[in-house]
Amino acid sequence: MISSEVLSGECSVKRHPSGRRERRARSAQQRGSQNGAGQGAERRVTLGTDHPHAEGRHGGPPAPGTERQPEPPPRAANALPEPLSPAECDVVRSSLALLEPQAADLAVYFYAILFVRYPGVRDLFPQDMDVQRDRLLRALLRIVDLVDSPEHLARFCSRLGRDHRKFGTLTEHYAAVGECLLQTLARYAGPAWTPETAQAWQRAYQIASEAMILAANDDTRLRPAVWEARVVGHRHLGNALAEITVATNPAYPYQAGQYVSMETPWRPRVWRHYSPANAPRADSTLTFHVRHVSGGHVSHALVYRARVGDVVRLGPPEGDMLLSAASAQDLVFAAGGTGLAPVRALIEQLAAEQRPPERRVHLFVGARTGNELYGFNDMLRMAQRHHWLSVRAAVSHEDIPGAQGFLPEVIAASGPWEHAEAFVSGPPGMIAATRQALLRCGMAAFRIHHDPLGVPVLDAPLEPVHQAQEEDYRI
Repeated sequence: MISSEVLSGECSVKRHPSGRRERRARSAQQRGSQNGAGQGAERRVTLGTDHPHAEGRHGGPPAPGTERQPEPPPRAANALPEPLSPAECDVVRSSLALLEPQAADLAVYFYAILFVRYPGVRDLFPQDMDVQRDRLLRALLRIVDLVDSPEHLARFCSRLGRDHRKFGTLTEHYAAVGECLLQTLARYAGPAWTPETAQAWQRAYQIASEAMILAANDDTRLRPAVWEARVVGHRHLGNALAEITVATNPAYPYQAGQYVSMETPWRPRVWRHYSPANAPRADSTLTFHVRHVSGGHVSHALVYRARVGDVVRLGPPEGDMLLSAASAQDLVFAAGGTGLAPVRALIEQLAAEQRPPERRVHLFVGARTGNELYGFNDMLRMAQRHHWLSVRAAVSHEDIPGAQGFLPEVIAASGPWEHAEAFVSGPPGMIAATRQALLRCGMAAFRIHHDPLGVPVLDAPLEPVHQAQEEDYRI
């Protein structure tokens, strides 16, 4: 898993038209025969955790000659609001299309009025707001992309809600954000912000915020929001790379292959993602391989400033690149750069099994030069101890006999892989190229596992990828 410092500048969200059509079909029965009743009137819908008032739900007494419709039964305290109607979904999407050209100015204005009206929330955000503005836009885009799929929208917003716990977000903050967000949208939409548009966006925000709040409340009962981790080991590996070992109390609950968000004392409220390079240990320590990225303040601090005794904070573990997701097929591991960390953890887990694995495991490690093949000798020694593991290097920018070539090409030439299963970790471009190479070799898409290519909480798949869903997640 590459550090998210490399990815934070990306500002687009991949749209999948075919996946959207499938989601609309799957959610049509859930919506039933909703016809957008009440649209065109000034329906009062509150923000955050508040619910519509029974007396004022439709904005006053019924017009002469009409009868007030009976109120629906109150929903359970832990139930989400009714999903948007198809007409409301169309209104939200069409209005966002008008707003997208003004997205950068919109984000600046939103945070400006949020901090003026509610200065107490400023402390929840980092000093440098550029990345945070990007996150807002990406989250809005994905919520709008999912408004016609209540199930997927709930999963996405639940993930957001759990993730926001580490920032110190409280229930009352959602109403403040909703108020300022809707005023911002109205300002930049101009004449296009009709009563129907306002109502649709109010409902969309209510659904999203309540899903986040419910998920956060449930998560509070299960685990801490953050774990304090003390640095107990720090070793420079060369090429701007450091091996950092931390210990937590209580033990940090993760599985090999997952990644972790980390906050350092030198850049408060700035979180970056790194993968433990080890399977869970009895002493509850975790080892991270961190490379200093040009312009990366967090990675620079971890590599060059951190010392034994310093304390960092870890958010909950994330990611589905787990061995439990694999079948009994032979395994192909592809690692580029610090992407070796989660792959190494997965191989450690295989080696720790009570009986030797019956399947063969093929590890390919890619780098530009031989000096950048960090950890390769350790993996060779592991292969000498375990007959089921083979290790091969792929060096792209240096002439090394037996190891020359780009990683995807070397993997493809070592096939066939149509009956194998793959785990790929490294820079986004390397993951995309390796995935395409494996597909051309006949490997089924649902057998290729990798972490999200962007900000994990915003870009992670919302359900396991199966062969029939390949088009939804094609890179």
